[in-house]
Amino acid sequence: MRRLFRGYAIDLDGTVYLDDALLPGAAQAIAAIRRAGARVVFLTNNPLRDPASYARRLAGLGVAAEPDDVLTPLGVLTGYLARRHPGRPALTIAEPLVDETLAAAGIKVTTDPGEAGVVVVSFDRTFGYDKLLRGYRAVRHHGAAIVATNPDPFCPTQDGGLPDCAAMLAALEACTGARAEAIVGKPSEHMAAELLRRLAVPAAEAVIVGDRLATDVAMSRALGMCSVLVLSGATSERELAGSAQRPDYVIDGIASLLPEPGGGPDEGNSR
Repeated sequence: MRRLFRGYAIDLDGTVYLDDALLPGAAQAIAAIRRAGARVVFLTNNPLRDPASYARRLAGLGVAAEPDDVLTPLGVLTGYLARRHPGRPALTIAEPLVDETLAAAGIKVTTDPGEAGVVVVSFDRTFGYDKLLRGYRAVRHHGAAIVATNPDPFCPTQDGGLPDCAAMLAALEACTGARAEAIVGKPSEHMAAELLRRLAVPAAEAVIVGDRLATDVAMSRALGMCSVLVLSGATSERELAGSAQRPDYVIDGIASLLPEPGGGPDEGNSR
């Protein structure tokens, strides 16, 4: 790294921590960035926790965080549904937090395929045939739209990962022949707009730090932000070598995020 930025959007799973273990140097790097006066927003596609829960988890790992510092797909989802499907009940293929979040935002949640105006698909560790059947009937028989929280095929963990939202979405799309009208997590325009609002700095003076080419790096490119890929999570060096998506920087882990003492101006060099 050659410079400090005014704003940092930092992914969580595979970038700051894996499972319940903080990745080496993460707390020190984030603290140093903040001491330099930069704004830090934690950006995750994982919809299994709300921002307050993520903030508590980070604090428990030694990284200071407030709920407003954390952006997840769920807050973006409620705004999208309120704008695009006002008053339409949602049938969910999701864990309870999604239902609770929608209900708290005044969006009716239903299990009746005939009543649903939209089927919301999310990372769901309780996914099964009954949920798929209800979603199928809502879309195929009653014309419900499909909206998904995030496009990730798996969530990185220490033991190799968990099937993520893309797996549940693929099942619904396969049996209905329909496609999701929106996937609201990164790299979507919906999450991008909220990220820029939270960072409150020009895109050219900000960076996205994450472990995925198809989400973190792609989003940075779309926004005109710098991109840093860490190799501590979902993407390996072999996958990077075979990809057309090129980050501005590649580092082994977040501990290498800070510029070396005496570093010159940013030249945007990849590893």
